Amino acid sequence: MGTWRGLRVAFILGSLFMILLIIVYWDDVGGFKLYPLQDPKHESLPSACCSQLTVTTSRTQTRSTFNVSTTASNATLIPKTAGQEEDEKEKQEQRKEDGEKERNKEQERRKQRIMDVCSGRGAAEFPGRTRPFEQIPNRELDHLIVDDTHQIIYCYVPKVACTNWKRVMVVLSQSLISPSSGKPYTDPEAVPPDLVHNSSLHLTFAKFWRHYGSLSRHLMALKLQHYTKFLFVRDPFVRLISAFRNKFGRCWCVFLRPNEDFYKQFGSVMLRRYGNVSGSLPETAAEAFATGIKPTFHQFITYLLDPETERESIFNEHWRQVYRLCHPCQVKYDFIGRLETLETDAEHLLKLLEVDDLLRFPSGARNRTAASWERDWFAQIPITTRRKLYKLYEPDFELFGYPEPDSVVHR
Repeated sequence: MGTWRGLRVAFILGSLFMILLIIVYWDDVGGFKLYPLQDPKHESLPSACCSQLTVTTSRTQTRSTFNVSTTASNATLIPKTAGQEEDEKEKQEQRKEDGEKERNKEQERRKQRIMDVCSGRGAAEFPGRTRPFEQIPNRELDHLIVDDTHQIIYCYVPKVACTNWKRVMVVLSQSLISPSSGKPYTDPEAVPPDLVHNSSLHLTFAKFWRHYGSLSRHLMALKLQHYTKFLFVRDPFVRLISAFRNKFGRCWCVFLRPNEDFYKQFGSVMLRRYGNVSGSLPETAAEAFATGIKPTFHQFITYLLDPETERESIFNEHWRQVYRLCHPCQVKYDFIGRLETLETDAEHLLKLLEVDDLLRFPSGARNRTAASWERDWFAQIPITTRRKLYKLYEPDFELFGYPEPDSVVHR
């Protein structure tokens, strides 16, 4: 019996000793880290950055670490609470509201600049600045397109996204029937671009006399007062480069055919006057292109500066100044868009016109003439010629806030 009791006491004491060792060991592991130091490669990141969960399996005794970092790159691993989603929504709404305010401020700056220049506070002086609207001849009002249904007036400027804006106006006015559906087009992008330049599709101020007779000027004044009026502009020199490239550069192509009209009306005139061409010129644009005969950019600029040009005929709309096309000193525009910010300006405008639920601005290919090309295009033009050209287009630079191109005019 004494032996048995001794064994029982020894077993109990041994068990207590083992339990004590286990307790001390786990206490050391959790608190004092008495076990050997980890390899630095496997040390966990500081708790301020992220937390880690370590799982040890009995079969492999390997450690698998799952990073549940709350950094932005892995935030999607953590479900957002309703409160967080609401906060994010409020932030998005605030950003949207701030963007809208900034766009409105920019519009006010653009309109104020026009008012300043037209009132004589700008450096440029130009014909017609103080002329009242009533004195503008009807033939000079042919770029003001009217949509009575939505009470919109759009002044189109060639080489400033006017094809796509005309497509928008065609859809809004329902003036063109789709041959496939037998109904008016509803998507601007589906409107054939070669058709939108047909003047019969658009009601312009120049047609008012034919439609309304002696009431035409009175009706124009009413529509100018109550309708939303807009136009789009671009850097004047870049617009000139774009016009030259499109009409006289590369191939004078219009839908893959040489542009006979521009060759006969303008190209041949430039070549005869300034081209030093011996003998007769090719009769057609196709023949001229095939033989490499076409005006240079220098000849084009010389043509624009030649007083004889406008004594014979008014500038073509593709290089006529915007102030002569759209009369910003007489028409108080509600929105002035820029080609340089076309996407954001178009989105803003469609909301202003309250038609953003009806259509979207076409996303077709943009005119790719870049402002950065100015120096290269004008490199072979004498500095005196460049300065004269700037004076010719200075009103557009001033009115629409484009800086004087220092690299072109002064170098």
